[in-house]
Amino acid sequence: MASVQLDRIRKVYENGQVAVHGASFEVADGELMVLVGPSGCGKSTLLRMIAGLEDISEGSLSIGGRVVNDVAPKDRDIAMVFQSYALYPHMTVTENLAFGLKLRKHDKATIAKRVDAAAQTLGLTGMMDKLPREMSGGQRQRVALGRALVREPSVFLLDEPLSNLDAKLRHSVRTEIARLHRKLGTTMIYVTHDQVEAMTLGQRIVVLKDGEIQQIDTPMALYERPANLFVAGFLGSPAMNLLHGTLVLGDSLVLDLGDGLRLPLGAAVIDPQWAGRKITVGIRPESLRPATDGQGEFEALIEVIESVGNEVFLNLRFGAHALVARVAPQALPPLGASLDMAIAGDRLHFFDPDHGRRLDVSTLD
Repeated sequence: MASVQLDRIRKVYENGQVAVHGASFEVADGELMVLVGPSGCGKSTLLRMIAGLEDISEGSLSIGGRVVNDVAPKDRDIAMVFQSYALYPHMTVTENLAFGLKLRKHDKATIAKRVDAAAQTLGLTGMMDKLPREMSGGQRQRVALGRALVREPSVFLLDEPLSNLDAKLRHSVRTEIARLHRKLGTTMIYVTHDQVEAMTLGQRIVVLKDGEIQQIDTPMALYERPANLFVAGFLGSPAMNLLHGTLVLGDSLVLDLGDGLRLPLGAAVIDPQWAGRKITVGIRPESLRPATDGQGEFEALIEVIESVGNEVFLNLRFGAHALVARVAPQALPPLGASLDMAIAGDRLHFFDPDHGRRLDVSTLD
């Protein structure tokens, strides 16, 4: 096992395109770090530079305290799991698992021991003689994981390994990866564009946008204190409600949305100097609820009700603004009806609308 340290890593292609802008962070020994962001944000490029499959334009990459910028991929003591499985179609499960070890000249006893251990761990023992075409997508992905597992590398690199699976299999294999990490304690770097995967798997998460790191923190810290508007809108399902307007400070705090539309912000607290200034207010769906005591802050029209069993998503319309609320199953008015809503003002998020940065009450200026 080993730590991975990136020091101002940049990737610039020959045409001048900058894919990664000065990425710096450390993945601790035994940590599961997730790189997340939309398509084209540079996360897979960053992973491929760690693997040695992409040259590093600038900066320093260390694995286990050793600078590996010029070290060949096979000598970095890493194993990579790809999105496409990359199994040899003419080889059985046993042969696929053993192939890398044979190339590295391990003896037959060691190969058999490691292959058997990986098969036991991943539940592959009943299909060792099958070819990839005879297996489901989830089974093939487990073989791909097993092929990396038998290597016993210092670092596992996983590049969107679940994107080709259906929802049920994604959950199953995601759970398997988390269980494997707990069992093996191996350093893992996992790339995904799916924020649910990122939030459920990562001990820490690196959020990227346009090749730049936006924030690095634990899943709950990112959710509860997003550093900027991009992180706030990207993490969370349904996404955070973002409203742009002017703060009005009277007996209570109000967001003036224009056209005579005003949204009372309940118990929210903010520095009085922000009165009369443009601001963006973020409201998580769970911070909106129907008011049952006649103490609602505003009325909204019900456009769509999405019941998903243990919770309900209310798609609301407040003037020209769409809002989503997450509520417990309950009796609700019909579609098109007006609903009195309350806001958990103590859980609002404030952002500078010009630069997108988070505004904390203690640091507003």
